[in-house]
Amino acid sequence: MAQESKSKKGKQPAAKGLLRDGPNWPLFVLAALGMALSGYITFTAWQGQLVAFCTEGAGCDIVLNSRWSTLLGMPTSFWGFLTYALLAAVAWNRYADNQWRWAWVISLFGLLFSSYLTAVSFFELKAACPYCLASLGIMAAIFVMTTLQRPANLPKFSWGPWLGKTVGAATAVIVVLHLYFAGYWGAAPGPEDPWVKGLAEHLTRSDVKFYGASWCPHCQDQKKLFGSSVKRIPYVECSPGGPNTPQAPECKAKAIQSYPTWIVNGQRHTGLLPLDTLAQLSKFSYQGGKR
Repeated sequence: MAQESKSKKGKQPAAKGLLRDGPNWPLFVLAALGMALSGYITFTAWQGQLVAFCTEGAGCDIVLNSRWSTLLGMPTSFWGFLTYALLAAVAWNRYADNQWRWAWVISLFGLLFSSYLTAVSFFELKAACPYCLASLGIMAAIFVMTTLQRPANLPKFSWGPWLGKTVGAATAVIVVLHLYFAGYWGAAPGPEDPWVKGLAEHLTRSDVKFYGASWCPHCQDQKKLFGSSVKRIPYVECSPGGPNTPQAPECKAKAIQSYPTWIVNGQRHTGLLPLDTLAQLSKFSYQGGKR
């Protein structure tokens, strides 16, 4: 009996060592900063506004209005807000071993996903968003801090198996998300709307020109209005090399200064134009009945 009592007493200090005296304040403060930043970006996206110090066509506008800015119907920043909120909640877990494991896994995924989005902005969009870079910096700080906070007496822990499971799982999820952004999850294009198809063909026959750039979010919005008939529109790519590269000769000859720009019947119109407006400007008359 005395030996059993002594054995139990010997285990108590190790158990107490895994308990924190209070919340992980450094983790909570950094997570709260991330929540404020991602929450602000999400709010402006829902309001249809530009973030502060960002002008139309600037790097932040290009990134925050690209196809990578939306995930499962919600702003990507909204999912970032939930990630930071989860980290803030984990900071209040008093069990140091559970807190560390959860914080490390969440921040690892957040760091890898933020790095993926940053790589996309640099190499695909050829633009940079200071707000996104700030979020990447916060997540990186959380990850490094969490790694350094690993409890010394963490039970049944080995870096090799741990990295194999966590990094492998996080990478697999990001690959799946990449396939989503690449359109492999999207529904197949639907049938062409007869009215939209007729308008697109009429614009081409009428020598109308739509000047745009692949990195221009408003040009992408303009194309989306044509749906499955987008292949029929008289589109001219003015920036084949990406932002801050020489303009295509045809666009330079027409002195195109902003995107999108439409030239209809010799008249220049800038900005996104509704299809009804294009129909009126080009004098399109649909012979197939009512739209």
